[in-house]
Amino acid sequence: MYSVTGIVVLFVLLLLVSGIKILKEYDRAVVFRLGRLVGARGPGIFYVVPFVEKMFKVSTRVVTLDVPSQDVITKDNVSIKVNAVVYFKVMDPNKAITEVENYLFATSQIAQTTLRSVCGQGELDKLLSEREKINMELQEIIDKHTSPWGIKVSTVEVKQIDLPQEMQRAMARQAEAERDRRAKVINAEGELQASQKYSEAAAILSREPASLQLRYLNTLTEIATENNSTIIFPLPLDMLSAFVKKLQENK
Repeated sequence: MYSVTGIVVLFVLLLLVSGIKILKEYDRAVVFRLGRLVGARGPGIFYVVPFVEKMFKVSTRVVTLDVPSQDVITKDNVSIKVNAVVYFKVMDPNKAITEVENYLFATSQIAQTTLRSVCGQGELDKLLSEREKINMELQEIIDKHTSPWGIKVSTVEVKQIDLPQEMQRAMARQAEAERDRRAKVINAEGELQASQKYSEAAAILSREPASLQLRYLNTLTEIATENNSTIIFPLPLDMLSAFVKKLQENK
């Protein structure tokens, strides 16, 4: 009889001790008493009455949710694959447990459908060039849907956009054509600037004949320096006109 009593007492003590709970700083316990919501408890040490109260542990840290690749047809009828990552945090543990059955799964499904919807409404060039705008739009829509569950979506980032092989080749040809166009434009601008400078130089030389003769002599000097040879060239008479005029004056 004594042994049975001891066993019963030990069982009661173990049962009472089992109700002692300790949670870390980032965890909360949503407690139900006979099926009715009592509220969130923790962090630290608290007590849950065995068989009367039941707790569900919820983490309040930022959760990183990877959104798998989604098949999307853009507005300009291009088939692509898009994946993303969602960062969210449970702000109200009570709502996260009572308002939705599985908030992690529900948030993942909302993120996938929203990703397909938003990317399908835009053209491919917009998706590639306006990534930041797409991220903000995704964040606003997903956060609007998860807010009643006590969840705050802080950031959504589109990680990768996979294009078909034929589209990649087409974009490569387009980029090459654009580079060729820019090279031709730069070359044409250089020719235009050079022609303008030549025109200005010709205007100056036409007003100063002596400058033309000096340029002529300078060019001959450069030719003689670069090529070790003898050069025979006719001497224009107008180069000697100044000397002839001077001799006539001295007479």
